[in-house]
Amino acid sequence: MPPAPEVSVVGSGPNGLAAAVTLARAGLTVEVHEAADTPGGGLRTTSLFDSHALHDVCSAVHPMAAASRFFREFDLTARGVRLRTPETSYAHPLDNAPTALAHRDLDRTCDRLGPDAARWRSLLSPLVRHSQDLCDLFLSDQRHLPATPRAALPLPSRILTHGTGLGRHAFHGPAAPALLTGVAAHTGGRLPSLTGAAVALLLGHLAHTTGWPLVEGGSARITDALLADLQAHNGTLHTGSRVTDLRQLARSRAVLLDLAPAGVLGIAGPLLPAGYRRALERFRYGTAAAKVDFLVSDPIPWTDPDTHGAGTVHLGGGDHEIRSTETATARGHRVARPFTLLSEPMSTDPTRGRPDRRPVWAYCHVPHGDTSDPVDRVRRQIERFAPGFSDTVIAARGVPAAALAAYNPNYVGGDIAAGAMTPWQAIARPAPRWDPYRTPLSGVYLCSSATPPGPGVHGMCGYHAASRVLRHEFGIVEPPALGPS
Repeated sequence: MPPAPEVSVVGSGPNGLAAAVTLARAGLTVEVHEAADTPGGGLRTTSLFDSHALHDVCSAVHPMAAASRFFREFDLTARGVRLRTPETSYAHPLDNAPTALAHRDLDRTCDRLGPDAARWRSLLSPLVRHSQDLCDLFLSDQRHLPATPRAALPLPSRILTHGTGLGRHAFHGPAAPALLTGVAAHTGGRLPSLTGAAVALLLGHLAHTTGWPLVEGGSARITDALLADLQAHNGTLHTGSRVTDLRQLARSRAVLLDLAPAGVLGIAGPLLPAGYRRALERFRYGTAAAKVDFLVSDPIPWTDPDTHGAGTVHLGGGDHEIRSTETATARGHRVARPFTLLSEPMSTDPTRGRPDRRPVWAYCHVPHGDTSDPVDRVRRQIERFAPGFSDTVIAARGVPAAALAAYNPNYVGGDIAAGAMTPWQAIARPAPRWDPYRTPLSGVYLCSSATPPGPGVHGMCGYHAASRVLRHEFGIVEPPALGPS
């Protein structure tokens, strides 16, 4: 029998791999078990319809990969991963009005906002000035005071205003509130909400700093870089290796689970103390996503040509409509015009296809566990702002929310956030504990997006969990350097 690894990691999503890399760099022997045949979790890229067109299967745009502490230190650029950052971070088409645009240049953005220019600048410029400290605060373990308290000073009043009905009076025109509410809708839940406002401030200010980049060649390039570093430090990946019982890993001194609470219960339920097990059973999952991939023959024919070039496009109409549809969806209603996020990768990364074979990535918000095919609803929502789009479609594939869990079991019922982002669950995920990564089982830790700071490709859930493992299980107080050797 081969010697047991010191650490076993279950799941090879960005958090599982971030944890594995951190631990392997500390000199530990690490093995990663991935149930699927390919690693990456939400960071996978493949050819769906044409060998020349590369589609990101789940995550496609990565503002937090450019801003998080883990990836800043890991240094993707130095490892050959090119983040292509469009000058227009995101666009928000409006009915019978020019498209609202969030440029990386804050002044250029304000130039299009008319009477709301000063208000937009006042809202975001203090955050832009302290961006790195602010990102470190948002992506912390939510258990310690901020290293730079002044970075947090602008947040409470802004979150309270835009996370409640007060936000309706914050702007005069239609563009600025649509820009902000479109980002808040990334949380997938009722709007307005305090967590929606917090996410809007985090992602919204990043639109004017490090931007909202796509990865040249596809999101899987991030996975490749993480795996290359893991293997360079004697870590091992096992694909097609499904762990069905935690006791399979009993020989390891520490185990990290990049799993949603449902997955943890599936492999460890009978071993968990009753109170902790009940807490995981009470964990709430939220609004779901339904994924659509198109292969098209031409660039999307947006009514407003200024929409071209944006790395991300929010399709949902004005501020009031988004609030209404998101709230109805969160309540379990299937709406005719769901909020839709879209990216046309070749507008930023021409390597993704050919001029006449272009991938289009999109997903819409639907009720939890929804089984309906989303293709027609997403196509109509695109057509609403780009008449003639349907004529360019060569092929389409829809993945209902209920089927997303087959792709990634962490997406319970199609919830790609691995748990509802309510104010309580934003902090006490997945259970109300001072150390949310450490389970009551000796040597067993959680490192998925169901732990703070929550969803997104930032690696910080894995990094925080690995730091605990190093300290509590191996007596290593300082995490290792992460930069290229």
